[in-house]
Amino acid sequence: MNCLIRNPDIVWRVEKRREETIRQAAEAGEDVSDRGTVILMISGMMHQLNLVGGEIWTLCDGSRTADELVDALAGEYQVAREELAGDVAEFIDDLLERGWLRHG
Repeated sequence: MNCLIRNPDIVWRVEKRREETIRQAAEAGEDVSDRGTVILMISGMMHQLNLVGGEIWTLCDGSRTADELVDALAGEYQVAREELAGDVAEFIDDLLERGWLRHG
């Protein structure tokens, strides 16, 4: 089935208040692509994922394939499915290459 799962060695958390503020800004038409909502601690370094990246990260719990991730996100974003699928695939490939995600 090729489900995606987060590397269990990575400590992470969702910044809920910040996420809410960023969602409101996005709904108001602001560019929020560089604002982090999920914090990852990897080898003593802190990394932030933006709103969409954080949603993808959270969904990678070992129960969904890449296509199922796209399906879950498609209802939230006003973008063509093909474009969304391409963006999700690119993000997932990057995280797989870094060792932050793996196929379960």
